[in-house]
Amino acid sequence: MTGSDFEQITAFLAVVEHGGFTAAGQTLARDGSILSRRITALEKRLGVRLLERTTRRIALTQAGEIFYQRMLPVLRTLQEIEQDTAAAAVGVRGTLRIALPAAFGRMWVAPILPAFLAAYPELFVEMAFEDRYVDLVAESFDVAVRIGTLSDSRLVARRLAPSRRMLCASPSYLHAHGTPSHPTDLVEHACLGFSRLASHPLWHLQDGDKTVSVRVTGPLVTDDAQSLVQAAVLGAGIAMVSDWLAGPELGSGRLLPVLPDHPVDSKETVYLVHPSARLVPAKTRAFADWIVGELGTSPWLSPGAAG
Repeated sequence: MTGSDFEQITAFLAVVEHGGFTAAGQTLARDGSILSRRITALEKRLGVRLLERTTRRIALTQAGEIFYQRMLPVLRTLQEIEQDTAAAAVGVRGTLRIALPAAFGRMWVAPILPAFLAAYPELFVEMAFEDRYVDLVAESFDVAVRIGTLSDSRLVARRLAPSRRMLCASPSYLHAHGTPSHPTDLVEHACLGFSRLASHPLWHLQDGDKTVSVRVTGPLVTDDAQSLVQAAVLGAGIAMVSDWLAGPELGSGRLLPVLPDHPVDSKETVYLVHPSARLVPAKTRAFADWIVGELGTSPWLSPGAAG
């Protein structure tokens, strides 16, 4: 591929991505007419029309759509090569965009991140606390923490730590209402509901080699996990929460495990994910190695966990 060929392809991809010659020209610092000539040359070289042009809009032809979908990852690979080469030459620097589950990020990443920044003074970190699904590729994130089951095959996953859901309640609640000894006892207790739980209002707990399903009721149902923990601490009832969420309260004694011999029939994993298996930028590798070292021991399980 000659330099001219590359410029033609870059012009085509930019025009499609930005929806027109003017906007693409501003991005590439080139006049729109120059980009138009380059695309015309590309079409002539390929022997097929890629764009349908009118005075108001452009549209991909069928051939153009195929060419765009095939060439876009090629260009991204070339950009990754440049970025990785530059990173190897100058070390860990630039902007690292991280997507974090809101509660987990606030509790377990934000408090320790200053140590990472101190280790890499030429790095600028941009964190987004999001409970929605974040498309790392489309939204240009470098790395993300995810909890649960992974379904995006485009991502490379690195296991950080195991996690599980558990039942807990405050000492005051258990003193006033008694401590259940079997999952079926939960029907007599105030159970705090989490509406984002797929099985809500059913709680599934293990009883030996079988699973017991209990339909729980109580004074509160919420879609915010942290408010669930706060209500449990204040004695409102028994809550089912992730161990990383209740870790500080369990460590301080403000919450106590309930039915520990009948664990919740649910296991989760905390993952670190990033978009590319090849040519991982030095900044992403540095963050991945650091956070594995910090969270790989599941610090929320330590007796003194304080968040």
